Amino acid sequence: MFRAAFTCLLLSVATLGFAETRVPQNQQEIQLGFAPLVKQTGPAVVNIYAKRVVEVRESPFSGDPFFQNLFRDFGTARPRVQNSLGSGVILSSDGIVVSNYHVVGMATDIRVVLNDRREFTAQVLLSDEANDLAILQLDDPEDMPHLPLRDSDSVEVGELVLAIGNPFGVGQTVSSGIVSGLARTGAAAGTGQGYFIQTDAPINPGNSGGALIDVNGDLIGINTRILTRSGGSNGIGFAIPANLVAAFVEQAKAGNDRFEKPWAGASGQPVDADIAESLGLDRPGGILISDLHPASPFLAAGINPGDVILAVDGQPVTNGAEMIFRMSVAGLGGTAEMAGILSGKPGAIDVALIAPPNSPDRETIETSEQTVLPRMTVSRVNPALIAEIGLALNAEGVVVESPGDLGARVGLRAGDIILQINEDVIERTSDVEAALREVPRRVSILVQRGSRRVNLRFRL
Repeated sequence: MFRAAFTCLLLSVATLGFAETRVPQNQQEIQLGFAPLVKQTGPAVVNIYAKRVVEVRESPFSGDPFFQNLFRDFGTARPRVQNSLGSGVILSSDGIVVSNYHVVGMATDIRVVLNDRREFTAQVLLSDEANDLAILQLDDPEDMPHLPLRDSDSVEVGELVLAIGNPFGVGQTVSSGIVSGLARTGAAAGTGQGYFIQTDAPINPGNSGGALIDVNGDLIGINTRILTRSGGSNGIGFAIPANLVAAFVEQAKAGNDRFEKPWAGASGQPVDADIAESLGLDRPGGILISDLHPASPFLAAGINPGDVILAVDGQPVTNGAEMIFRMSVAGLGGTAEMAGILSGKPGAIDVALIAPPNSPDRETIETSEQTVLPRMTVSRVNPALIAEIGLALNAEGVVVESPGDLGARVGLRAGDIILQINEDVIERTSDVEAALREVPRRVSILVQRGSRRVNLRFRL
């Protein structure tokens, strides 16, 4: 009976409704190809030129195969202007534009060029490096052409799509393909974060931030990058779903300058065949919750370690990235329905969508010039920092947010939790300042770095 109930629940959350798509109706339409569609959508896809100032260290060991890594923090930091080229999509007549973070993030000067050669300056309203998205506002827009956002949950594998952008800076270019996969997580980003639409439409350098559209001219995704062994367009392209773009636009219009996503306060693992068998499930699927933070909204709603989450708001999930994506699309302030095997039985429960609590107070300080490691930024761990830095759910104590120049040279890294300095146990940020003011010539700093402890020793 349990197996039957689980099977019914899994089938019910996997049943999705799809929007009808249009195919060519006659010989004349077939001969036209995509030309009318490109004329309709091309004006809303823009070229973006961005400049940013970065600090570059000029080291005498640069280029040396051995010493360049050993002395990567050696040398004087000098400002240098870095240029980037990419694409963007206009989403509204008042000049709201979406692009990639890696195109415009931290930019000091942004120039947007339309297909009709009009140029505008733009300001970043909201950006997020983890999701590789940024929302821009054009200065003094004039009834801009724009693309409608489609519900990306209605996209099907096999649909015809066009990728429009500015590859290699040669000008607006269109490439065609199909949707070759959905719900791809981690494959397109080095951080392992994200949730993507996969396409075989070529995405070259400069296409980033451009449009992935369907045959009706609706925006289904923002092209972000390509996974390739050759370095060219011969690979797998990925686009950020339109539903997440809509959530970004909503927060930008609300005045947020960074994207706030709901916090689960939970960790888990995908249910594979072995785990499914051990739990008595008919088939793999869902996420097995293994740990919960005491402040987790999951725990408050009644979800416990050992429960299996199969769907969020009726959409099936198979890993943590998918679950967070579904929560992000739902947005902060409401609730999301978590369906799965709860306390050993099929069921569903509403979970509050909250930001990670910023309590207890971070007590952030920057160590003074009177310490042996000046200008090091440390904070007290709380749920907000756990989410920002990616710490373990059970992390506590004092974490390094920025090691400073000297701190980096002795081996400290952002994310290290300082446990002890010489004989002093570190519990508050003020303990770090005090312990580094009066130290012997030999200094020992014990830190928790991920799952291991590291003892850093140096002489003054």
